[in-house]
Amino acid sequence: MGGGILGGVGLERLPDSGRPGGIVTTSELAGCGIGKAAIRVLVRHGSLVPVRRGAYAQAAVVAGIAGPAGRREHLLRLAAALAVIGPGAAGSHEDAALVHGLDLLQRPPGDLVTVTRPIGRDCRRIATPVVRIRAAALPPAQVTARNGVMVTSVARTVVDLARSSQFRSGVVVADSALYRGKTTKAELDAVLEACPRWPGIERARQVVEFSDARSESPFESISRIAFRDGGLPPPDLQVWVGADDRIVGRVDFLWRQYATVAEADGAIKYADPDRARMQLRRDAALREAGFEVVHFSWRELTATPGQVIESIRAAFRRSIALRSAGQVTAGQVTALA
Repeated sequence: MGGGILGGVGLERLPDSGRPGGIVTTSELAGCGIGKAAIRVLVRHGSLVPVRRGAYAQAAVVAGIAGPAGRREHLLRLAAALAVIGPGAAGSHEDAALVHGLDLLQRPPGDLVTVTRPIGRDCRRIATPVVRIRAAALPPAQVTARNGVMVTSVARTVVDLARSSQFRSGVVVADSALYRGKTTKAELDAVLEACPRWPGIERARQVVEFSDARSESPFESISRIAFRDGGLPPPDLQVWVGADDRIVGRVDFLWRQYATVAEADGAIKYADPDRARMQLRRDAALREAGFEVVHFSWRELTATPGQVIESIRAAFRRSIALRSAGQVTAGQVTALA
């Protein structure tokens, strides 16, 4: 435990809290004979770091936490909230997703922390607008420790967010969890079965059913939703394509029956001139192999999704017309191994 005596105030009196950053509450400090005046001395000398009202981190312990500063700060805020609330609670929803390293369509405000406490458990109240407390059952199988912080499991976190947020947001986090191998459809189904009458559970079922481990980014996840909402058939994802046994490359989306490829273009794709030229050469090779190619950006998909859908439909029509006229042969498609 970080210690040292400053003006007669010593942190060596404190028992090891076992929390990230050595989080201690005001009441725990008082129980060790460290009152408000002594706390002010320790804060002034940098031995204690205020994290939130009623909770402090020990600077010597914080220094030993690995990882980016932003992640450390998030862990400390969550650990501090749980320390003040009392035992039995766990970080949940967006905060659990961030701890698990999952993608979110929209991140919560930097100072907002969400925790879930078991129904019927008496937890201390927190008089602050930056901690959101939810009450729900927390079966042991749906809670885990990450870096010393108690949070809902990945599967429970996905279902909670799918229940409480819009469909798009739920799909983004579900796809992310599946793509990164942090959960499985079977584990998600088990959580759904455990809470069949919870609010929003039907939307969560729809999210889980629609989720796909092949979606590699939030952009690809919301693209699939736009395709569905626009009436397009479901595409294959992350497919290697080519012609005459010659592989051209892997594409984001492929409609085999229409020999049409769609690519979700992130800003980085064309920031490098060499990458941009490589993309143009690849597009030319795909078209030579008999594929229609459509590109769209995040802004185009979110601002004018109808235009993106129509550009893909137009590619379908061109493909059908060219094949009907016998001008091209169907591209040979090799599925991703």
